Amino acid sequence: MIDSGRFNPTRDDAEAVSAEHFGDSDDYRSPAATETPLAAAMRQSTLFDLGQIDVRWDEELATLWAFMTPLERPNSNMGLIRDTMAWQRESRDVFGDKGGMLKFMVLGSRFPGVFNLGGDLEMFAECIQRRDRETLLKYGVACCEIVERIWHCNDMNIINIGLAQGDALGGGLEALMCFDVIIAERQARFGLPEVLFGLFPGMGAYSILQRRVGPVLARQMIADGRIYTADEMFDMGIVTQVVDTGDGEAATARWIKDHMAHHAGYVGISRAGRRVNPMTLTELTDIVEMWTETALSLSDRDLRMMRRLAAAQTRLR
Repeated sequence: MIDSGRFNPTRDDAEAVSAEHFGDSDDYRSPAATETPLAAAMRQSTLFDLGQIDVRWDEELATLWAFMTPLERPNSNMGLIRDTMAWQRESRDVFGDKGGMLKFMVLGSRFPGVFNLGGDLEMFAECIQRRDRETLLKYGVACCEIVERIWHCNDMNIINIGLAQGDALGGGLEALMCFDVIIAERQARFGLPEVLFGLFPGMGAYSILQRRVGPVLARQMIADGRIYTADEMFDMGIVTQVVDTGDGEAATARWIKDHMAHHAGYVGISRAGRRVNPMTLTELTDIVEMWTETALSLSDRDLRMMRRLAAAQTRLR
């Protein structure tokens, strides 16, 4: 990881940050009187104090690095979903009016060998058994809101970078595919296995894949449920760059440095692509309604398979 300790303030170390950036500590008197607007916004924000996402600001690279740190299974539990929405909201609040100081946002994972394994399958199974449509739909809509926000670069002039140092499956791959740039370590695996237990990936996969690889291959990837290598994903044009195992963070930093000078052009290209192939929250939530109804129709056999996969995720701890 890049040494981002140069400028990583939280509410607990605001004085140390101010002293470092605004002069010797003997000259420091009042944060309100001496700190810059960015430092003040960081001090007041919860951006650097999220439960399941570790966020670091790298001033030199104009990059906000974020790494998921799941408490239990490396999946999208409700706590991680709330933290992801806070990461998006707070980063926009902190940097949105700072004249383009933030140029890149990176999302990776600190869980060894895993980017994200997708939906909370144990929670799904419990909701299905008790016919809890409301909770399933609420979960799905929240995921769609995250996907839509990543796809639109958080309504900021930034480049979104997904860093896959491990497996991205199901909803984990749905989220990853929203990023402008995907850098994957060679050992990472990718897939949409929901069909194995009678479901389909309903929180963005069809919408995103249809735009990235066309409707025929999109349907094939979803219906087959097979697992792809990083090189296969690169050949399909989904992954931007494949790097050696262990080189993901350094390679991401190199990509940022190589593209820093032409940042505005790359932002423009991404914005033009979204204009040509627009994706709306309405489209995503319409599909998640279908996903919810499909989930509630699963058989006991499907639920047993779902729970076996959830148990496999738990064993990864």
